Amino acid sequence: MSTTTMKELYKEERPYEKCVKAGAAALSDAELLAVVMRTGTRGENACQLAGRILSLPGCEGLKGLNRISMERLMDVRGIGQVKAVQLKCVAELAARMAKAKAAERLAFDTPETIADYFMEELRYAEQEQLHVLFLNTRNKLLKEKLMFQGTVNASLVSPREIFMEALECRAVRMVLVHNHPSGDAAPSPEDIRMTRRIYKAGEMLGIQLLDHIIIGDHCYSSFQERGILSEE
Repeated sequence: MSTTTMKELYKEERPYEKCVKAGAAALSDAELLAVVMRTGTRGENACQLAGRILSLPGCEGLKGLNRISMERLMDVRGIGQVKAVQLKCVAELAARMAKAKAAERLAFDTPETIADYFMEELRYAEQEQLHVLFLNTRNKLLKEKLMFQGTVNASLVSPREIFMEALECRAVRMVLVHNHPSGDAAPSPEDIRMTRRIYKAGEMLGIQLLDHIIIGDHCYSSFQERGILSEE
């Protein structure tokens, strides 16, 4: 099958040439993807193919690339395994860059900064994940660990495993972070039961649970801010 390459575009339409002349910030989302993919398909240049990908149901722009599976991408005419891998890697790179940038201003006593740190990683996750941040007496991060994945609730999450990790790294404080794939960050009754169970276990062991932050789609809930961390 013949393809339309970057060289076959008119010079003023080439995203590569445009980037050299005006910088990457001058490129549209489709043009940025076109530079990564390099080639289009029969009767369609790389920019047109990129635009079609960004218009896929469930994708709707760059923000949705993390949500689209490789298999779904490979169903698109003109996208084989190589291009699908390229696109997924670009999406993952963007998410990691956003997380690294958020880490520069991360304050563990400020729920908003913790939510920013995890937002791009967790708001696209299709399953619930429970991450635990283990801190020292100065609220410095000793360790971050994904503790549970799947259904995160009071009956399935084991405080024992969490506190074994805390004792191993000599943590004295912790923050729980987990996501709601539905996009709604409001805590469920199960979330509240699980959190209070861990909070009480921590009191007995002298390890303070500072907060439980739930990540939704561009939103978050903080038990500390809501004042429900240790209420009966």
